[in-house]
Amino acid sequence: MSVNLSVFDAFHQINGLKIGFSNAGIKQTERQDLVVFELADTATTAGIFTQNAFCAAPVQICKAHLEKSKTQYLVINTGNANAGTGKAGYQDAVAICQALADVKGVDVTSVLPFSTGVIGERLPLEKITAAIPSALKNLDSKNWFEGSRGIMTTDTQPKGTSTQFEYMGNTFSISGMSKGAGMIMPNMATMLGFIATDAKVSKEILQSICLELGGKSFNRITIDGDTSTNDSCMLMATGTNGQSELTNIDDPFYDVLKAELEKVFIYLAQAIVRDGEGATKFVSINVSGCGNNQEALDVAYTVAHSPLVKTALFASDANWGRILAAVGRSGVPNINVDDIQIHLDDVCIVNNGARAETYSEEAGSKVMAQAEINININMGRGDCSETVWTTDLSHDYVSINADYRS
Repeated sequence: MSVNLSVFDAFHQINGLKIGFSNAGIKQTERQDLVVFELADTATTAGIFTQNAFCAAPVQICKAHLEKSKTQYLVINTGNANAGTGKAGYQDAVAICQALADVKGVDVTSVLPFSTGVIGERLPLEKITAAIPSALKNLDSKNWFEGSRGIMTTDTQPKGTSTQFEYMGNTFSISGMSKGAGMIMPNMATMLGFIATDAKVSKEILQSICLELGGKSFNRITIDGDTSTNDSCMLMATGTNGQSELTNIDDPFYDVLKAELEKVFIYLAQAIVRDGEGATKFVSINVSGCGNNQEALDVAYTVAHSPLVKTALFASDANWGRILAAVGRSGVPNINVDDIQIHLDDVCIVNNGARAETYSEEAGSKVMAQAEINININMGRGDCSETVWTTDLSHDYVSINADYRS
């Protein structure tokens, strides 16, 4: 199940980008599990990746290939993460890139690999390389929905969004897809994201935008506090719209494009939370009144990762003391509890370090029963604020992960 998340299938085509898909039978045979992106020669590509020390072979190769060459192809497999597989796994990922490069007659470093699924198992290399030609055969700019289905693992539904905006007489398009439902926690936070626009943007500017917007979106979500070995988010600009290349942050188009891309980044990040494994609640933890942004994040993540808070959310139990305790152990120095206010939506539950005099169990329980909940925490010590999006913790989350390799 998911929390107020609709399947999106009306994608705007991005000129200069085509998507192909096939079924390699990596872990299942019911739907496609191999997806390929083809980019025009005019395209630029940027990316941000997991900071897990055990980052998977495809993450290592992506970073290296992005430094060496202009990206022409992305190849994504599900069902197997190719992480914790050592030198053999690295060679397998290179072999997949080489297989695609040989078919298309391009340099192997122009191909970026992505994998998601079970950690610690070798890729079924022959199955994947055998399926590449059929994925390439159906490359089409219309295949965004099929591609979003092809990158799913424990997701209950595909995640995507698309938009257009006008600037100086031109209509620009942005489309994106993401996957992820468990093992979600910055840095990054297992998730993949692929976002593309037809604008013309230098690689340096594109990387700057990707890094900044990733920090506001995919690095502000958490389901279970587990940082994956494979997290990757790619931002592509095909440069086919006709306008001059964006090379300077002082160009007025920079702020316009970044604002439109930010909406897409945040939607796709929140979609991962809404489809979190076993999730029944979508929870925004808004922390304000902090001395710096890190304080706000420390408080927000401590609350978001508390099993006691998350299980209370699942039970619709207004056990406000669990939130209070999490704030108190967040590690923020010199907390003055008398300055802190905590609200569930507009219901004040904590004021001046104690239960608010106006609070009633009935009012708190009513908010906790909602599918979408805001936990608003004001620390009363400064002007900085941050928001983190998370879920409750249900019986289904335990079952899904207990049975994951079955």
